[in-house]
Amino acid sequence: MKKVILGLGALCLIAFTSCKDNAAKKIEESNVTAAAARDASATKFPVIEFDKKEHDFGEIEAKTAVETTFNYKNVGDAPLVITDIKSSCGCTVPQDWSREPLAPGAEGKFTVKFNGSGTNKVSKTVTVTANTEKGSEIVKITAFVKPDPNAKKPTPTLNNGPVVQQPVKSSTQPGHEGHNHD
Repeated sequence: MKKVILGLGALCLIAFTSCKDNAAKKIEESNVTAAAARDASATKFPVIEFDKKEHDFGEIEAKTAVETTFNYKNVGDAPLVITDIKSSCGCTVPQDWSREPLAPGAEGKFTVKFNGSGTNKVSKTVTVTANTEKGSEIVKITAFVKPDPNAKKPTPTLNNGPVVQQPVKSSTQPGHEGHNHD
């Protein structure tokens, strides 16, 4: 057992004394400069600023397609790259945005089309995924969708069947009005 402990001790002594080189002397100054520049630029992000964060279409007829344009500007310190724009449902379609990097100070736009589905007050969100610090930005569209005047009115139902109007029976006996004893 003593031989094993002595052997391990000797091995550790050799391992620690063989690393005489100073690691700090191996660092190249050009690598330090490049890393500092990289770290400084890593804290610079593009910032997307919209001309409006919400668009209200007002009152529209059901199934009437409408569209609006959202304009934006890169007010940050790095190029802005929009990787995706998605809506909260299929009735709202964002389109026509540039996938090319947008330089600081440059402007862009995208169009949002809404097909007029739904009823009453409708609100939809559009998520813009980009290389900003937050990673995504949200804009909204709203509208009040009036019912379609040509839509067929549903038949009232009771227990999943049509409501059938029963004839009112009345008694022919005096004093029994509203009672059915026949």
